[in-house]
Amino acid sequence: MFKKIFLAIVFSIASFSWANIAIAGGHCQGITMSDMKGVSAGAYPQVYELADFEKAANCTMQFSENPNIALINATIVGNSGLPSVNDRLPEEPLVVVPYDSIGTYGGTFRMLSNATEAGTSDLLSTRHVNFVRYADDLTNIVPNVAKAWKWNDDFTQLTFHLRKGHKWSDGAPFTSADVKFWYDNLMMDSNIREKPYDYLLVGGERMTVDTPDDQTVVFNLPSPKPGLLAHFATSYCQGFAPKHHLGQFHPDVNSSADSLAQAAGFENGYAVLAAYYGNSCWTDTPSPLLASPDKVANLPTAVYPSLESFVTIEDTTEGRVYAANPYFHMVDSAGNQLPYIDYQNERYINENEIRLLKIVNGEVEYKAQSLSLEGVPQLMDGSDAGDYTVDIKPGISFTNLAFNLTHEDMAKRELFGNLKFRQAMSSAINRDEINDVIYYGMGQPQQYVAFAPVTSFAEKWTDHYTAYDPDAAKAMLDEIGFVDKDGDGFRDLSNGDQLVINFDFATQGVGGGEVELISNAWNAVGVKTVFKEVTPDEMRSAQSSNQLDVSAWNVSMPLPLILGMNEQFVPPFGDYFNLRTGMLWAEYIDSDGANGVEPPAWAYEMIDDINTFQSLTAGTPESDEVGGRLVANLTGNLVFIGTVAGPYPIVHRNALKNFTQFKTASYEYYRTYPYLAQQWFISE
Repeated sequence: MFKKIFLAIVFSIASFSWANIAIAGGHCQGITMSDMKGVSAGAYPQVYELADFEKAANCTMQFSENPNIALINATIVGNSGLPSVNDRLPEEPLVVVPYDSIGTYGGTFRMLSNATEAGTSDLLSTRHVNFVRYADDLTNIVPNVAKAWKWNDDFTQLTFHLRKGHKWSDGAPFTSADVKFWYDNLMMDSNIREKPYDYLLVGGERMTVDTPDDQTVVFNLPSPKPGLLAHFATSYCQGFAPKHHLGQFHPDVNSSADSLAQAAGFENGYAVLAAYYGNSCWTDTPSPLLASPDKVANLPTAVYPSLESFVTIEDTTEGRVYAANPYFHMVDSAGNQLPYIDYQNERYINENEIRLLKIVNGEVEYKAQSLSLEGVPQLMDGSDAGDYTVDIKPGISFTNLAFNLTHEDMAKRELFGNLKFRQAMSSAINRDEINDVIYYGMGQPQQYVAFAPVTSFAEKWTDHYTAYDPDAAKAMLDEIGFVDKDGDGFRDLSNGDQLVINFDFATQGVGGGEVELISNAWNAVGVKTVFKEVTPDEMRSAQSSNQLDVSAWNVSMPLPLILGMNEQFVPPFGDYFNLRTGMLWAEYIDSDGANGVEPPAWAYEMIDDINTFQSLTAGTPESDEVGGRLVANLTGNLVFIGTVAGPYPIVHRNALKNFTQFKTASYEYYRTYPYLAQQWFISE
């Protein structure tokens, strides 16, 4: 029954027709994507720069604010009284055309995640900003914090133009100096982050940042990297940080940083930066409210200022609360400052069944991350009583497995490192069964090829060792001497010990039903496998400390993102939050051979090839040739083992308005970010 229900759900977003009729001058009355009232389309989908909108709509914008904004502002520690909305907005705010209607102010947006830094990207994306973003067509890159940008001819210089008068959430000016501070003093300071993120480098070399004036930022690249713009359009890593706030604790910016920090009860300025910023640009780092609650009173504010639509005002072990940013840079087409919603309330629930129950009870406005098709029957059954809608949307990433190629146990390392073992374990998986049982026949069995959608140069690898053939799997295992030595029905390691594969998984990354089917299939060919559900934090920590036998998570990435981020092809083949393996290979590379284990030659070939690939124009014969080598090495060596690429559910309460049909249910375009959650409002 449920399969029929799923198949009846439409997988495409609505298209809109654009009229081309002028409206009378005067104050802007407000248009919507569903009723453009004759206003012609702008340079970018759904958004306009102010002057362009006023010209297109033949009107003069007057700005309005949330009537509760003064009370909301009072909850933001460190904020003083508010100037008028005209003085809070940039001189040229970004005009957003809402999907269905001009919203109403008020309400609290209720959210669920697993824990801090676990199952939270979906929620972070509802308030996220960066220089640019993808429009909801997932094709066009459009303005956000930056109003314009330009590449030079050979993609070695990217210039952003910021908005004059743009302000941080505490009212301080946001300028190009905040971008240079972020890159030079945070991302490239080894005292804050020992190793820079690869996507902030070009072929392993750093960029330089010039700031010719307050509104102009120039990224100078040592070699071409056209994918850098797509990185800023999708990444959680925001390209700016408040220099006026964090810089006072940075020794390179303020000579009194350490003494200032010590007066606040910290060892030095870097300790304060760690409390505020962690060691990354991941905005989910716990604030001093949680990290240093005894010292918050001695700091300028409990959290550092933000450009996002909501600002943290409460941070506890149970969850977080966010208040609308009084200085947010977006307005709707009638001049109302966004966001419409007053507060966001995030609660931590690690147990999947409890999360599902709260959704069924109508206690959550929106949820996608950590949901799988396994829970959809329960969600469908409760949708009428809970007054919510369940949409099923295609994914981009899908479940993949990774054996620990540098396991601390030498006998396991020898076995897992044998390519024929990985070929056998892939052949032992019944992907058609997984598709039927877990994905209700709506998925597609597929090997991992990194690129999604699959590119032309990767197509021939999609069925690599995906055919279900347990007899062939047994024969390959026998061939490498991985046999049952004691007659108990399960195969033993070369040292005589029985192999037990401990399969720890988190439901944020893979459903329990899929793990059970995979484990059963491996047991059936004599490879003893036991599985256990753990929290995402436990799984990630164990994986990154080289403790797991096998990992499972959703991975794959669109071509534009791979052009800006090389981590899928460089050991350990993923960051802390994703699937990764070969941790000791990564340690060897990072230490120039002083520590860890030397990777095989094909791993070094991939490093060279991904750097070359990112410098080329996608779709050219040269690019496709290099891309083909990347897939041949990654998939041919089964670094990851793919299962089934399937759809995922998205749930939203019917009271949540201006909620559009997502094109995908995916992390890769940063979840809700293309769909402008700042325009959502609650109408009971």
